[in-house]
Amino acid sequence: MPEAKKFEKLFSTPMMRFQVPNSAALNAALLFEAEKMREEDEGVSKSNRGGWHSRGNLFERDAPAIQTLRDAAKDAVFQMTRKVSDKVKPDELRLKLFGWMNANPSGGYNAPHTHPGAHWSGVYYVSQPEVEEGSSGMIEFLDPRNELPHWRILEASAFRNKKKLRPSPGEMILFPSYLTHWVHPNQSEDSRVTVAFNATFRRPKSGTLKTSGSK
Repeated sequence: MPEAKKFEKLFSTPMMRFQVPNSAALNAALLFEAEKMREEDEGVSKSNRGGWHSRGNLFERDAPAIQTLRDAAKDAVFQMTRKVSDKVKPDELRLKLFGWMNANPSGGYNAPHTHPGAHWSGVYYVSQPEVEEGSSGMIEFLDPRNELPHWRILEASAFRNKKKLRPSPGEMILFPSYLTHWVHPNQSEDSRVTVAFNATFRRPKSGTLKTSGSK
């Protein structure tokens, strides 16, 4: 029997889940902001189908709850970046965070899509209706690799073609922006509300110090 020398997972796709502290109060404040925003603007059409997608960069709004969430998103992005690489210091790079709010009523969903041009994408769960069974409101990630169908016979998690999650309110998930994902239709009577965001790094401008707090 050959002696194994090393085991590696090549070309794996990282994902991290976070629990944001004091989320109950934060979520109540975010839902209040969502109502105000929906009164101000009918939103825009992106991947949302039958739901509402806020206009512009959510993180440019001054509401304390939104800025608290922005800080949590930045911290999560830094943690994720440090997890996958020890060769870069994320707080010494310029970081752009762009966020928006989604509200999916009964029947609303998000079509499969990616987020081109960013490094990380994330979703924070403000409200997630409880269901006893089925895929209502679940986020699903699709394997970005091609020519893998014949590997399914091995029933190995590394080669499965999709992964579904139903995070709870107060959770944040972070994943590479190239990863195709979509949201199953909301089959409950209550709205599913999330804040999604993109995180994009740029190298520091010549002659400047780190700008980790930039928006």
